[in-house]
Amino acid sequence: MPSNAQWSGTASIKGSTESVRMALLTLSLVGLQFTWGTEMTYCTPYLLALGLTKSKLSLVWIAGPLSGLIMQPVVGILADRSKSRWGRRRPIMLGGTLVVSACLIVLGWTGEIVAMFVQEKELKREATIALAVGSIYVLDFAINAVQSSCRSLIVDTLPIPKQQLGSAWASRMVAIGQLVVYGAGAVDLKAIFGELLGDTQFKQLTVIAAVALLLAMGTTSWAVEERVLLSDGKELEGTTGAFSMVGQIFTTATHLPSRIRAICWIQFWAWIGWFPFLFYSSTWVGEIYIRFDAPQEVRDHPDTLGNIGRVGSQALIAFSVMTFIGSFVLPWIVQSPEDDEKPAFTPRPPASIAPFVTQVANNKPSLLTAWTVSHLVFTASMVFAPFVASLRSATLLVAFCGIFTFMGIEINNLGTSLPTRTSPSRKPTRSPNRRLSDDVELDTTTELVHLRRPSSESSPSSPGELAGIYLGILNLFTTLPQFIASGISTVVFSVLEPGKSPELAKDAHPDEHHSTDGLNGISVCLFVGALSSVVAAWATRRLKFVV
Repeated sequence: MPSNAQWSGTASIKGSTESVRMALLTLSLVGLQFTWGTEMTYCTPYLLALGLTKSKLSLVWIAGPLSGLIMQPVVGILADRSKSRWGRRRPIMLGGTLVVSACLIVLGWTGEIVAMFVQEKELKREATIALAVGSIYVLDFAINAVQSSCRSLIVDTLPIPKQQLGSAWASRMVAIGQLVVYGAGAVDLKAIFGELLGDTQFKQLTVIAAVALLLAMGTTSWAVEERVLLSDGKELEGTTGAFSMVGQIFTTATHLPSRIRAICWIQFWAWIGWFPFLFYSSTWVGEIYIRFDAPQEVRDHPDTLGNIGRVGSQALIAFSVMTFIGSFVLPWIVQSPEDDEKPAFTPRPPASIAPFVTQVANNKPSLLTAWTVSHLVFTASMVFAPFVASLRSATLLVAFCGIFTFMGIEINNLGTSLPTRTSPSRKPTRSPNRRLSDDVELDTTTELVHLRRPSSESSPSSPGELAGIYLGILNLFTTLPQFIASGISTVVFSVLEPGKSPELAKDAHPDEHHSTDGLNGISVCLFVGALSSVVAAWATRRLKFVV
């Protein structure tokens, strides 16, 4: 927003302490994780249970990158210029939340809804699949709008000195949300609620996710007061915002600074690997369990979807716990640029352990080394996926990926170059984020590149505008590889598992099922992702030589 924009009011957050204010501001992210966790854990086996083949299923998950590619810039433009008296972000957050909650309920009861209008068996099955897929598409588009607004609300509300703290709190809330939703998915909800929330595990989880999202978004919207935009200073401009932004992104993308271009390609290769993991890993764990470890009564259970979802959720709990532990431990054992600008240890450690402490301090890996290792850890885990034949091994590999999953970078106020040392005027912080340089930070979330929007008072020629353009470019480099990964998955599933799932699509004729002999299709997709992660590690290693 240019410097001649006019505002009324002052951004504020309810709460008597800073911790309470930060918690209220970022609580919405807990609700978001309930939706993402439910979708990633249960929706893949749910669609397979409806009779969708895996090759067609991989095309359904194009909804994720497609919605991100479209909704983030569109919602960003609309919200940035909104003059609503309720603020720029909260109306979109609340409106999108209502749509997402409705889609979650529809997903849980697609069969019952279709049965109200269609009676013929085959037509009902096809209509049920169509309604479920349509609900997922609408849900993904709406949740991307909500997520974009939630992140922007943090930046809009906090002053620049507090934004790093806000980012740290956002990371904590994401981690908490993941643990809670995976925990809810892992327990037998029918044993707790009976059939009060539905007669299957999936139905009950969709209700819980919808309620959690409504409560979290409602609380954040109540606690935060936004400034109201009176004039954005663009009323007399002749350019259209959307076309202007696309033109800027294209022009900048063809003239990227070398270090930014290198980071973009790291993200590109990394996301080819992470996309199948995010959407298929829990289903893969569940299939391994059903095929190799489950007793016959579990295989014959009418709610196989619930059993696969619970087992998959347990693996993701282990994954999230490892991520959570790593986010606290690894920043203390990885070298920060700040360490070069201050004495290594003050006060001096006891003489008995001083040599050991000094040796450890002198041999800390750099941030780039740690980021490279994060790719290799993922590779070392997923390269064994095709050879797994037990629930314990599958869970161990998924959990192992969580050790370095928190590694990522956050780029603030990007200019035309990235200095190699932190600015002496910037004081060190105790945030879990660690800087790769003055403008590049290591964030304790998933392996994603985030660009934080600068103060709204930034002038169009400031690095802040470049950061906004880079955000669009980096979004492309995390979205396009997801389309590639989806295409790879489609080919793999068409060759290895062209039929319907024998574990989940029990109503289908046996001739329609694919064979369970040979390689598991999802494990091959994970293996291909591991190979892509090797390229990401190589690109990360080369980043230190890019100037």
